[in-house]
Amino acid sequence: MRTGELARRVELACLLEAAARKPGNVHPWAAFDDLGFEDFVRAAEAVAPFLAGTCKLGLGMAILLAVRATRRSVATNANLGIVLLLAPLCAVPEGVRAEDGIGDVLGATTIEDASYVYAAIRQANPGGLGTAGEQDVADVPTCTLTEAMRLAADRDLVARQYAQNFEDAFWLAARLDVASLSNAGRTSTWDSTIIEGFLQMLVRRPDTLIARKCGTEVAGEASRRAEFVLTRGRSGQLTESPAYADFDAWLRGDGHRRNPGATADLMAAALFLVLCEIESAALPPIGQILGWAGVSR
Repeated sequence: MRTGELARRVELACLLEAAARKPGNVHPWAAFDDLGFEDFVRAAEAVAPFLAGTCKLGLGMAILLAVRATRRSVATNANLGIVLLLAPLCAVPEGVRAEDGIGDVLGATTIEDASYVYAAIRQANPGGLGTAGEQDVADVPTCTLTEAMRLAADRDLVARQYAQNFEDAFWLAARLDVASLSNAGRTSTWDSTIIEGFLQMLVRRPDTLIARKCGTEVAGEASRRAEFVLTRGRSGQLTESPAYADFDAWLRGDGHRRNPGATADLMAAALFLVLCEIESAALPPIGQILGWAGVSR
């Protein structure tokens, strides 16, 4: 796949993830005090060429350049987790299925990759990061990027993907309706398939951003509430359920500290995997997504 086509899929994955009305997250009709949908639009455009060039740039450098590009476009951390997840997937060689190639990509990471990624994380300055007893991002790494991610896999959903060959991302991608993400699908079907997959992922794995900010009990409560929404609503119409509205309001309480941002990042990776299976002519136009969201570029 040519670099331009890969960049298009990166940008589409980011935009579809941000546009869907996922509970507790930023979307076109819900913003945080310091982050809105337009920030995600700018960030998606900024990172796409760097992530698409991962094979040439190297994994760590592509991540660092993408984060730098984001910070030039957006005042806050909009997409660090997304960048960390999409870069290895973009590094899978052309002609190799992602499931077959991701292990080799992760197995080939270096200490230099770790150094670049540590610098990227420090520059993005994500909320709730805290400190680690071993290979903390404030220090100089002494192990490869994948080895460092394995140390954090039990407390960070993004790191878990590096440690488990993107197991959760592939699981989630398999649950998304591919047809709804083509240009033949209506915007309502993009929205509903992403929301349903998002809730299923929350049930599968408690959100680690919530856990870091609010504790594991609150993260577990979010997963239980997500399961309740799935049992109370009809597939394709979950947002019409009172349980969905209650869940969304609960997640947005406490100053948005219960934002399931790690799950949202994983959704972007799953969407990218699905979009890479769709022929170029059948991809949804970027302008159609932005038009639905009421944004012009």
